[in-house]
Amino acid sequence: MNRARSNSKSKIKFVYSDNDSLSVIFQDNALLMGVVGEFNENLKELEKLTATNLYFRGNSIIIKSDQKNNEIVKNAIMFLSDQFINNGTIEKKDILSSTNKFMISENSNTGQKIEYIIKTPKKSVIPRSEKQKKYVRALKESDIIISTGPAGTGKTFLAVAVGLTMLLEKKIERIILSRPAVEAGERLGFLPGDMKEKVDPYMQPLYDALNEFLPHKILSKMHERNSIEIAPLAFMRGRTLKNAFVVLDEAQNSSTSQMKMFLTRLGMGSRMVITGDITQIDLPRGLKSGLVEAVEILTGIKEIDFIRFTGVDIVRHSLVRKIAKAYEARPAKKSIE
Repeated sequence: MNRARSNSKSKIKFVYSDNDSLSVIFQDNALLMGVVGEFNENLKELEKLTATNLYFRGNSIIIKSDQKNNEIVKNAIMFLSDQFINNGTIEKKDILSSTNKFMISENSNTGQKIEYIIKTPKKSVIPRSEKQKKYVRALKESDIIISTGPAGTGKTFLAVAVGLTMLLEKKIERIILSRPAVEAGERLGFLPGDMKEKVDPYMQPLYDALNEFLPHKILSKMHERNSIEIAPLAFMRGRTLKNAFVVLDEAQNSSTSQMKMFLTRLGMGSRMVITGDITQIDLPRGLKSGLVEAVEILTGIKEIDFIRFTGVDIVRHSLVRKIAKAYEARPAKKSIE
């Protein structure tokens, strides 16, 4: 479903000068301060990203560069303004996305809507690349989605966001988030504490994702009602998961038997999302990744959507994108059976 977003067009004016400068004049001081950032930090980041000179003067931001760069920064400021209006804050990843051609195109479409916006209690989430847009569509429409790619591409983040909106809209009865506790070798009985204390350190990234979208009090109540469940993959054995949105994170660290066990838990009214990075396998030597095998075996089943992210889809620090590309370019090692 498409939802309209408030936009900044009525609150910003642009004045072009003969000396290759462009003034962005704000009618709303709170919006201006949000875009500029504390100690001008957002402008400084945008300057580095676009190699332009930006000046904060009165109720204006002055852009000084060539005509092409001026337009790039103008569109970036429009995007950041819309982000501030809709979310009340601007994050580092918003600044990175502000010069992305995909985001500029989405933000400037004639209907002033961004396709597949995900509304959660704490923030609005939007796809930041064509691949993320395809992923969100699959999350809303398919029963099983297998998503692979490097960290920072939004695989888990977007899946949790979509699952949460489906729960709040009562399209499902609960969210189940799982991952292999491979660091503990799944032998949790040897660790100190009760079961929650044993598994929580391995599940923390999933808690972090939920905290992005839900206030703590609401999240606690949902845990108490079992509307949201976080559990190691080993705990899925023997269950049938009905009317649930189920996410298996870090699936590259599942064994082939665990992956088969998980996939066959799918019950009526449920949706399964499997995410992982096949370049980051931590399994013991000689044990094949269940995710790698699932991709090999299940490709071709039309009811299963496969989304393959690459380094260009990373929405974290630009250096992370370069690191991921370097690893992708390295010749792949043969997997050990």
